[in-house]
Amino acid sequence: MRNNLAEKNDLLEVHPNGNGTTNGPGNEFSASSRTSSIQSFLGNYEMPQVEPHKAAGNKSTDHYKSRMSPWRYRMRSAMLPLIRWETPYLAQIQKSSRNIWLDVYFAMTANLGTHTFYVIMLPVLFWFGQADMARGLVFVLAYGVYVSGVIKDLLCLPRPLSPPLHRITMSGSAALEYGFPSTHTTNAVSVTLLFLQKLYECKDNLSSFSFESLRALCVLYGASIICGRIYCGMHGFLDVISGFLLGALLWWIRFAFGDLMDATTTAEAPYALLAIPLALLLVRVHPEPVDSCPCFDDGVAFMGVIMGQDVGIWLFGKTQYATSVPLRGAIAYNFQDIGIIKSFLRVVVGIMLVLVWRAVAKPMMHTYLPPFFRIIERVGLSMPRRFFLSASEYKDVPGQIPDSTLIEPHEIPSLIHKLGHARKDSVGPQSTADVIESIAYAEYQRQRQDKKLGVDDDAPYPDAEGVSYRGDKTSKMDEKCGHSHGHDQDAEDELFASIQPPRVRYDVEVVTKLIVYSGIGCLVMFCGVVFQVVGLGVTAEHLTHTAAKVVGEATEKIL
Repeated sequence: MRNNLAEKNDLLEVHPNGNGTTNGPGNEFSASSRTSSIQSFLGNYEMPQVEPHKAAGNKSTDHYKSRMSPWRYRMRSAMLPLIRWETPYLAQIQKSSRNIWLDVYFAMTANLGTHTFYVIMLPVLFWFGQADMARGLVFVLAYGVYVSGVIKDLLCLPRPLSPPLHRITMSGSAALEYGFPSTHTTNAVSVTLLFLQKLYECKDNLSSFSFESLRALCVLYGASIICGRIYCGMHGFLDVISGFLLGALLWWIRFAFGDLMDATTTAEAPYALLAIPLALLLVRVHPEPVDSCPCFDDGVAFMGVIMGQDVGIWLFGKTQYATSVPLRGAIAYNFQDIGIIKSFLRVVVGIMLVLVWRAVAKPMMHTYLPPFFRIIERVGLSMPRRFFLSASEYKDVPGQIPDSTLIEPHEIPSLIHKLGHARKDSVGPQSTADVIESIAYAEYQRQRQDKKLGVDDDAPYPDAEGVSYRGDKTSKMDEKCGHSHGHDQDAEDELFASIQPPRVRYDVEVVTKLIVYSGIGCLVMFCGVVFQVVGLGVTAEHLTHTAAKVVGEATEKIL
């Protein structure tokens, strides 16, 4: 195994402009030389102190061992053999079942489980009066993305190895995440259970045919995303099972305590404001990954949505335009009163307001936050994260930074192009974690060959003890990684060169995401006021009738 593997990874970690150079004053504020005791404490919070370029002798085992606390590494080492063991079986399933139609179907349906799809669809439910369903979805999706991201960054377990698997996807960032657990599966299960719960609540108002058809559609939605994760080579059995259990747990929490959550959010007292410190705390304690991974970004975005939604519901509930059907603080909607044209215009106006807010707030934060962050660095109160460039190390934030959670307007043509090319079939490493795992697997295969020949039987396993692969055939990746005692460094260099280095991430992006997405969550509720003002709301008679109906139902319950 190559001795400077850790150095290779370190070179991939900092690349402010995508080419390994910085664009800024560099040591203008020399924050690292003025690290305070607070910084030292926060720096030690997640990971033990290690030298960025350890002495010669590092192997793939040391890539994670030297960058993770002992208890995290032990957990990873215990689970990694299971991830590796299932890979040949996954490859066999994929090989025996693949055809062009299933490729397209599972690649397309995977989009129904993305963060972008949910962020776009959630506001529509609020605007069309489905507050109970919308709040439930926000809860299970936000905490599904956050908790699964925490586990991914905590354990740093790789996706099933490619090759032998092919990865079929329309997403460019999905393969950059770790594999365990499957966020797609978590979201699919929790959303499916929520829809089934709503369906059973409305069963008496539906015909038998409608009920059975909708139930089958819900099951098909969940099954398509879950099975597609395995078919597309993006996840293994363990990833999917853990995601299933996490999604079911989140649905149960919402089912059992949803009424209490809603009552707290809409109470006269400002309990909803507690969502702000809670979300900030969860963002702060999110573990540091060993490799650059977008899980943290998605978690930050959804914590922002939680903050904005809770505050927005509480504030909107105090206006004269709020209704209590189906929940207090909901946006009133009645199709007979509004009609199809105004309903469509609600979506157009709401989306335009969200896009304008995002277009204004994001560049504003990127302009005014860096100087403020540099001041914080000077006094030693910054809370740096790995893979995020500190404000003292750059001058300006680029104008267009891609968002892994919600597409930018200029990315819409590219999205349409992707829909026209429904799948992308890739083979080979797509991230630093993939490369490390490929090298570790090749080393393991070499040791198996040596053992068969009676050479160096006591050689240690790479990266985890007790790894057991099935099959003795050497893949092309093994050959690339070098299948001899003198490990082929050129082939290894080729592997690292084959992956696109992740873009530089700036420290201000974290706060920017929190502000932008909390603003979106709050603005979605503020649209209830806008709709009434511009003539897209329900009539005053309907609001009065709704209020009287709620009072009447409450009186009946009391009597």
